[in-house]
Amino acid sequence: MFRRTFIALATTTALAGTAFADGHSKDIVDTAADAGSFTTLLAAAEAAGLVETLKGEGPLTVFAPTDEAFAALPEGTVETLLMPENKDQLVDILTYHVVAGAVMSGDLSDGMEATAVNEGTLTIGTEGGVTVNGANVVTADIEASNGVIHVIDAVLLPAS
Repeated sequence: MFRRTFIALATTTALAGTAFADGHSKDIVDTAADAGSFTTLLAAAEAAGLVETLKGEGPLTVFAPTDEAFAALPEGTVETLLMPENKDQLVDILTYHVVAGAVMSGDLSDGMEATAVNEGTLTIGTEGGVTVNGANVVTADIEASNGVIHVIDAVLLPAS
């Protein structure tokens, strides 16, 4: 089910050391782990039970918040979300960062709406740089074996 599908991420720095043959040899989870800037996201994916799903075939488009983006949330938010009793809320937040299919930045247009895996709506902006629900895309079009990653500077929170 789509709710089980989530996200992961990477930076161009991580890709520089990755060997690719006829395609990308690392999935989005492994690419994220190699990057070193997504420990919070990966911990959240583990707590939500989404790691194996993220290693699946895809393709997925992931809008991946950095550790700094998670650190900018109100104090205690991440810790609270990682508690077992908040797993459903965590899954909802993480799947709000994922769109089914591979969408490259060149496919995006201003005002475009995309349906996230959690069935929420993401609004794309392209005026003065690409944004997703107001979060800036700081690195775009990072390809992995099972999708594409766009690194963002904020955590997207679905409407309650």
